[in-house]
Amino acid sequence: MASVTLKNIVKKYGDVEVVHGVDLTIDDGKFVVLLGPSGCGKSTLLRMIAGLESVTGGDVEIAGSRVNDVHPKDRNIAMVFQNYALYAHMTVKDNMSFSLILARRPQSEIDEKVGWAAKILNLESYLKRFPRELSGGQRQRVAMGRAIVRDPAVFLFDEPLSNLDARLRVQMRTEIKDLHERLKTTTVYVTHDQIEAMTMADTIVILRDGIIEQVGTPLDVYDFPANLFVAEFIGSPSMNLIKGVVEGGHVVTKGGVKLPLPKKHKAKSGQKVVYGIRPEHLDVGKGFAVKILVTEPTGPEIHVYSEFGENEICAILRERRDLKRGSMLELAPRLDKAHLFDAASGKVI
Repeated sequence: MASVTLKNIVKKYGDVEVVHGVDLTIDDGKFVVLLGPSGCGKSTLLRMIAGLESVTGGDVEIAGSRVNDVHPKDRNIAMVFQNYALYAHMTVKDNMSFSLILARRPQSEIDEKVGWAAKILNLESYLKRFPRELSGGQRQRVAMGRAIVRDPAVFLFDEPLSNLDARLRVQMRTEIKDLHERLKTTTVYVTHDQIEAMTMADTIVILRDGIIEQVGTPLDVYDFPANLFVAEFIGSPSMNLIKGVVEGGHVVTKGGVKLPLPKKHKAKSGQKVVYGIRPEHLDVGKGFAVKILVTEPTGPEIHVYSEFGENEICAILRERRDLKRGSMLELAPRLDKAHLFDAASGKVI
């Protein structure tokens, strides 16, 4: 196992800079997810750790050693790709053992490691099959097995579940997390799916346009977003964001509605702000009036989308209610869960 450190990492393609001086330390044995929208630089960072992309500026360190100029095969890492990258003409066993054969490991060691990985991944009965005879989830397990047998210092996952259907994604999330709990190998995982990030990570690194916006545990970034981008990106449905001005202990919206200020706020009178409240933190009760647009029953809860002045806001209700389009509803924010952001900078206040 090993730590991974990125020091002032810059990546340029010609004159275009896509990663802007990223600093990040991934501790030994941690499961870290790089999360962000398409084009934010997360896969580029992963490929620079792997050595598949050159580093324009800064240093990549694995286990305390600078590896900028070290060939990928000599970095003691194993990478699992989105498209599995299995050899179609090889059996499962041959795919899993190929790197060990290239390394000229003894046959007894190869058999032992492949058998061990196959047992962990429930592939023992599939070792003689070819990739074309496997489901998508089984192919991904083979790709993981091929990585495991190398006993790497660092696992790198590049959106490994994006080609699977929803049910398989849930199953594979559990299997990858369980694998990490067993092996305790440092893992860097790239995804644009926030559910994957929230359910799997020890630490989430949220990126936008080649810059780190926030680093923290899943619940930290959810409960205490550092800025508007994180607040809106994390959470489904996303946080309700309402523009207003701080006046006399309230945030006053453009339509003149007064929203109570969050507890322990640091906003100044007259400051233009954005009031943030997550859908599950709005309760039916004395508060502000909204006009119901759409209701979406999900079973355990109801998502209520409503018109509030110029805004559309969402509330998540757990009680069964007869809510009709066009009817009025009063919602009250939980003040200990509300957030304030500076309208100009987007930073939390």
